[in-house]
This record gives sequence, C-alpha cells and structure tokens, in this order.
Amino acid sequence: MTAVDRSTPPAAGTRSPLRSWLAVWAIALGIFSLMTSELLPVGLLTPVGSELHVSDGTAGLMVTVPGLVAAVSAPLITVTAGRLDRRLVLCVLIGLVGAANLASAFAPHFATVLAARFLVGVSVGGFWAIAGGLAVRLVPEKQVPRAMAVIFGGVSTASVVGVPAGTLAGELSGWRTAFAAVGVLGLVALACKLWLVPPLPATQTIRLAELPGLFRENAGVRIGVAVTFLLITGQFVAYTFVRPILQDISGVDPELISTLLLGYGVAGIVGNTVASSWAARDVRRTLLVIAVALTATMALFPLIGTSPAGCIGLLVVWGLAYGGVSVSLQTWMMKAAPQASEAASSLFVAAFNLSIALGALVGGLAVDALATTSVLWVGGALVLLTALTAWSARRTQVS
Repeated sequence: MTAVDRSTPPAAGTRSPLRSWLAVWAIALGIFSLMTSELLPVGLLTPVGSELHVSDGTAGLMVTVPGLVAAVSAPLITVTAGRLDRRLVLCVLIGLVGAANLASAFAPHFATVLAARFLVGVSVGGFWAIAGGLAVRLVPEKQVPRAMAVIFGGVSTASVVGVPAGTLAGELSGWRTAFAAVGVLGLVALACKLWLVPPLPATQTIRLAELPGLFRENAGVRIGVAVTFLLITGQFVAYTFVRPILQDISGVDPELISTLLLGYGVAGIVGNTVASSWAARDVRRTLLVIAVALTATMALFPLIGTSPAGCIGLLVVWGLAYGGVSVSLQTWMMKAAPQASEAASSLFVAAFNLSIALGALVGGLAVDALATTSVLWVGGALVLLTALTAWSARRTQVS
C-alpha cells in the first residue's frame, strides 16, 4: 500500500495561516453542498412525488440512486485521478453537482430528476474520497486534526442543517426552488475553491487492487466498514422517510415539519461537537453510545412519538445521536489505517454511500408494502447490530 505523503507541502508552508484555513473551509463548504445535494430529497419526498406522480417509496430513489453511484465512484475516481491536480478534480466535481441540481429544478419528469441524481452521486463519491486526505497538505501537522474536524464537519452539518433548510425552502417556495438553491450553493463552492484552494499536485497513486488488500489485511478497517454499513443503512431506512413518519405517526402539520427538522439539526450540531472530543479519546465507546441512543429512539417512536412532547423529545435525541456519526466513523477509519488515509477514506465513503442507497431502498419497499411504522423497526434492528459489532471490536487496536 502506498502511504500518504505526510511531509509539509509548499501549499502549507508558504501560504499565510489565514489563507490555509480559508482553503480548509472552502473544501468543507464543498462537502457541505455535496452532502446537502445527496440528502435534500429526504425532506421533499412527498411534494416531489405528488407533482411528478410517483409514490413516496418511488420518490425515495432520489436518495438511492446517488448513494449507489457514489459508492462506486469513490474508489474509481480515487484511482483514476492518478496524478491529476486534486484542486482541478475537486473543481470539476463540485461544478458538476451544481449543474445537476439546477437540472433537477427544471426537470419536467421524474426520470430527468433521477438522471441528475446520478451525476450528484458521481460528484459526492469522488469529492469526499479525495477531500478526506487533503487536510495534511493544507495546514501544519499540529493543526491537521482540527482541519479534519472542519472538513468532515461538512458531512454532519449537511445531514443536520442542510436537509432542514432545504425542506424549509421547499415549503416556502416549492421543491424546485430548493433544488435551485442547492445548485447555486454548489457554484458558490466552486468559486471559493478556484479562489482559495492552492494547486494540489498528486503525491501518491493508488491501484484498484490495493483497496481490497487493505480491507483483507486490516481488522480495524474491516470492522469500521461493517459498523458504517449497519449504522448508516439503519439510519436511512428510517430517516429517508422522516417526513411521512412525522405526518402519519405523530400527526404533525406539514407546515411544522421544517421547524422540527431544524430543531433536529441544532441538536445534531451539538452532537457533532460532543462526539468529536469523545471519539478522539475512545471512538469505540462513542459509537456504542450513539448506536444505543439511535436504537432506543427508533424503537420508541411508534410508542410515544404519537404525542407532541414525545415526538419533539425523540427527534431531539435522534439529532443529538446522529450528529456524532460521521466524525466518529471517520475517526475510526483514520485510527485503523493512519498510513493509508486516502485508501481507507475511499472504502469508508463507498460503504457510507452504499448504505444510504440501501437504506433508502429498503425503507421505500417497507413503506410501500407494509406501513410507515415498519421503517422504524427495521432501522432500529440494524442499528442495534451496529452496537453489537462495535462491542465485538474491543480487542482491536482501534480505541
């Protein structure tokens, strides 16, 4: 396995600290816009499905398609990028996602939306996998952990803020406006990268055959991929259909859903902050706490989420717990393979996005064939398996 070049490159050594951190924040903005694009349909399934004449389950394909594509594009783009300047690759990918969201905003048919969502998947997988290893090249070594927290904070923030904000925009001005706004955000992120991110020539190349080798030889990476798969699949079996859950189970007025999801988002920001410090000390126990909290939330929603107080309380706990997921999982993978961070990151991104797709697909089948409540039971069971898997890892070197 080719190790990451950890020497301080000219970009980090000659630029001012302010310019270096602006570059970090520009990349974080790119990840935020990409992940918001991927998850935006979560809060807009019902209005999109209604206007384009498809069921909630079929509308869930807007989450499934980019997730599947991102799972494939993460390792493929990491490998095929070869010796291309990483700044150029990131700019192309973020520009693509901006154009794809604008295409969705003007789509006359659901098939057109799905085609645009395919392009979103290409961008998400490639951008996230490459961006994961760039912190070490932008700031001095002692500041790398903080830079990584900022970059991957874009993933958590998209989940807990981007989706509620997109839902609110959709309720105020229509779902097409929400897609257009995220498209413009992508173009803004492109401009920031062109202006603030320095040239980043490739410092390593990865062969496709090396990725399964890392998976086979590193027990920590294998368990990290398994935990990611179970936890994210379980989350998105349920969370993809949070709008139907709030309407059908809790009886929430559609006009209040964006407000509740914003509360979920605020709780998620708190969860991300708390989990980042906990995971640095003991990532396994942090993931155990998160998995138990998510399992309890999903199991209790059909029982006590039918009242306003119960619904709000459970949604806040849900946001707190899920807000810490991305930073904890990324910390696990970096601790498991510190000398192969780009390869480990591509495996992590592939597993994360495949799980989003699978969760949305399974949840859609359950909603259409059974009932809205079923996604909570299925999701909760998968997250419970996450806790058992993380507990079994107590003898690995990851802690």
